[in-house]
Amino acid sequence: MKQGLSLRISQHLTLTPQLQQSIRLLQLSTLELSQEVGQMLDDNPFLESNPEEVPVEEFGLPQADTPVRAEDIESERMFNSAPESSNDKRATEPNEAEESGAAAEPSWDGDGSTDVSPDDNEWGGDAVARKNNLESDGEFNAAELARNQESLSAYLQRQSLSLRLSEIDRAALRFLIDSLNDDGYLEDSLAALAQSLAGTDQEQCEELEQRFSVALKLLQSLEPVGVGARDLGECLRLQLRATTTGSVEEQHVRETALHICTLPMELLARRDVRRLVQLCAESDAVIRHALTLITRLEPKPGRRFVDVERNLILPDVIVTRIAGPGAPKFRVQLNTDVMPRLRVHDIYANALRQHKSAGGDAANHAALAQRLQEARWFIKNIQQRFDTILRVSTAIVERQKSFFVHGELAMRPLVLREIADELGLHESTISRVTTAKYMATPLGTFELKYFFGSGLGTETGGNASSTAVRALIKQFVAAEDVKRPLSDSQMSEMLKEQGIDCARRTVAKYREALKIAPTNLRRALQ
Repeated sequence: MKQGLSLRISQHLTLTPQLQQSIRLLQLSTLELSQEVGQMLDDNPFLESNPEEVPVEEFGLPQADTPVRAEDIESERMFNSAPESSNDKRATEPNEAEESGAAAEPSWDGDGSTDVSPDDNEWGGDAVARKNNLESDGEFNAAELARNQESLSAYLQRQSLSLRLSEIDRAALRFLIDSLNDDGYLEDSLAALAQSLAGTDQEQCEELEQRFSVALKLLQSLEPVGVGARDLGECLRLQLRATTTGSVEEQHVRETALHICTLPMELLARRDVRRLVQLCAESDAVIRHALTLITRLEPKPGRRFVDVERNLILPDVIVTRIAGPGAPKFRVQLNTDVMPRLRVHDIYANALRQHKSAGGDAANHAALAQRLQEARWFIKNIQQRFDTILRVSTAIVERQKSFFVHGELAMRPLVLREIADELGLHESTISRVTTAKYMATPLGTFELKYFFGSGLGTETGGNASSTAVRALIKQFVAAEDVKRPLSDSQMSEMLKEQGIDCARRTVAKYREALKIAPTNLRRALQ
């Protein structure tokens, strides 16, 4: 084969560094964005935090009473491509208009077309929802409440101060307390804990294991009852032994429950009454009363001490109801508490301009100018992130306005493509916006992805949202006869009676998503 050189002209798309950063910031959660901002403040000297309150208008989010429509997209692109001021002039990438846009703060009327109880706002599914109703006075601070909560370790340490112990026993008890997990269980064996301190010294390991054995009994005598257990069975037995009062019949039931807790937990999980009757040599009625007693116990003693601040969700968007006559109106606005307040450091920027005019070193000036440009890009990309979140949230609220008026039974089917087509964005952009972004509403706090769901066919030729179908299944289960719980097939037939074509397998999938037990486990214990 003869070798040679040739020229060929071709076109291909390239993601610029600014657009790559814009896409990455868009998919970050609120916590991840805060960490990214902190890292950028440490790395870039031209970027500084602005402690002053930043009005929404200055952040590029003008107030409005109507949502952004598809016909406004062209004007938004023209707005974003307008020249910057002389003090903050930077290059605009050709594709960045798709990720930005002047957002609006909508106010619209609910149609009131569906007559559904507004109290049914529990939900289930793939998306995450948290009940966190908004306080009208604005004084409720969940983060402050979380910081004031006492941890399980501190609660146990405070109780241990009232015990008369030697220094060695107190240190052993403190070590066991620090070894507990969030649920209050001691996952490691005493031998493993002793070996972690003594290493290969066998004699010292045995001595430490004996100390830990004494300290474990002291730990298990503290509140909450059941703390320090090595497994679920031991946790339940500790709680049963803590209640010794009652009639002879109640004590007999408690002894039977203790016996059940020594057996494999699979029998208890399946509520295999027939097998438990054989193993415990008790009557069917006694076994059922013992199972009822066990179900009242707490399987996770440390549950109420879990660090709620770690699981706290800060909404990116807040939807509030506007009081007034006529149909309900709602307002969509960004949560200013999670919006970073950043600006370019004026002193350093002016010094760089003076350095250039004075004829300084060209190489150093180019490097510093690049860092200044990065700071400006970062501020602009954050602005574009919140602009896009608000635009998408606005479109979601308008599409799902029946949900905000009547509850989840009025949820409409919605897919990413519908919002993407309305806003002139790509589906991947909508997917990034709706992931790990939350909306606080009068019905609770929901992930934006929660408002999207597939549709099921109806007899009238329309579609019913999968979220609404899950809500109906939950209502069926709540109203069922506990002695004769509904099967998946029965619920499928009930849905068909209401005009919704839902197969039994689909009902089973939705029931599992709602964390509803199957029929045999829902049957009442008598």
